[in-house]
Amino acid sequence: MAIIRKEPFGRLSDGRAVDRYTLRNTKGTEVGVITYGARLVSWRILGPGAKFLDVVLGYANAASYEKDDTAMGGVVGRHANRIAGGRIVLNGRTYQLERNTGSHGQNHIHGGFHGFHDQLWTAEETYEGVLLTYHSRDGEGGYPGNMTAKVLYSLSDNNELSIQYEAVSDQDTICNLTNHTYFNLDGYQAGPVLDQKIQIFADRYTWADAESLPDGRILPVDGTPMDLRRLTRIGDHIDDDFDELQMGCGYDHNWCIKDEPAVSGLKKAAYAASGCSGLTLTCYTTLPGVQFYTGNFLKGGIPGKHGVEFQRRTGFCLETQYYPNAPANPGFPQPILKKGDTWKAQTVYVLRPED
Repeated sequence: MAIIRKEPFGRLSDGRAVDRYTLRNTKGTEVGVITYGARLVSWRILGPGAKFLDVVLGYANAASYEKDDTAMGGVVGRHANRIAGGRIVLNGRTYQLERNTGSHGQNHIHGGFHGFHDQLWTAEETYEGVLLTYHSRDGEGGYPGNMTAKVLYSLSDNNELSIQYEAVSDQDTICNLTNHTYFNLDGYQAGPVLDQKIQIFADRYTWADAESLPDGRILPVDGTPMDLRRLTRIGDHIDDDFDELQMGCGYDHNWCIKDEPAVSGLKKAAYAASGCSGLTLTCYTTLPGVQFYTGNFLKGGIPGKHGVEFQRRTGFCLETQYYPNAPANPGFPQPILKKGDTWKAQTVYVLRPED
């Protein structure tokens, strides 16, 4: 069991207090989470030269997170990623969700104008870690049903950070929660991640247009820059003359994870490594997809920890999820939560020195 420390993390513009919880294991590794957006704000591990390295991009206080428009470190919902036109159909009824992205705001992304990453959660310490809870009202963001979402952060002595999700609703609704942390294995202050390496355990990806909306096609990665089945330098093909990369301004796509459970029902989704710090990050999940995003639209503007401003491609995300735009594509796995059921998912990130 990790030791947990609670401390103030500042206040939001409306005066509400935000708390930070720090989990520390026997190796001295520390993970920080806050009640605003259930965000992961730091992950410090012993690195080269016996110095601690924080591999998570983030800010120093609640006020800065409130200004952030990148969902940095947040738990995103009710539906992570994009839905075309913001329209979903449940039981024959069409619901119009908030349209907060795309040209003229025609699509829905990350739960709407005030998704779960922009909400104040309650928190409690448990034997397993820190449990955060948020109650989403019927109609919030346009979604049907009163939903209660819970997220449990746990840190093992083997530097395994587990994120367990649960949700229930009093009506049929949509549920697709993820974590939107930006990682930099050389430390949050290190600059672009292009020299770091990535491996994604997927033979296929979902084609997406210039608004990052899949149209239902699931394509093989063979012979394309989307083939990351072998450990590949992130910068090697990121700007290739390939439609997906040109439209996405780099990697910002969903890969369909191989359905091969590795540990306790979890599938290995991705592996990243840095030759500079010697750190590796492995991602396991129960979810069917992973969005590998290389921070193509980071642009600074808000001072982060120690005044660092996070510029383009200074972090990468591994967002485990149902496929983007799934409600418009019935051939995709569907993120439907039925009334009375419990939606469950788990993602585990393992941060360790390279063997």
